[in-house]
Amino acid sequence: MNITAKEDIKETLRDQDLRYFTGSENWFRHSPFSKYLYTDGVQYVAEKGGAYWLLDKIFACISCVSGLAKEPLCCWKLTLNDEGQGARLVCTDANYTELYAENILFTDFPLKKIEFFFQNNVLFLPSEY
Repeated sequence: MNITAKEDIKETLRDQDLRYFTGSENWFRHSPFSKYLYTDGVQYVAEKGGAYWLLDKIFACISCVSGLAKEPLCCWKLTLNDEGQGARLVCTDANYTELYAENILFTDFPLKKIEFFFQNNVLFLPSEY
């Protein structure tokens, strides 16, 4: 059995690697939200950054928060606070109008910030747009 320490995971997810995702060869489904798809870039973030919890959170919000699923384009942004333990998750529309926001008390997400777009039931990195 191969067990990876959390420190190893943090070292493998880097901002500069994300810009190389320009389109997707694969589509992924994340149970229990099988209605929605995500791309190679999002899979990379979830796997290398230990962030499947973030996909759960985003897809749960899209499913449960009134009107989010009907937006033509949503931008999801996770920004860690200055202390590096908590974060703020914000969803905006294409005009940067805030549609949803939540403070997350604790996260060990390795990047200071990450951004995703959601359109036509697909979650993807901005470079994959």
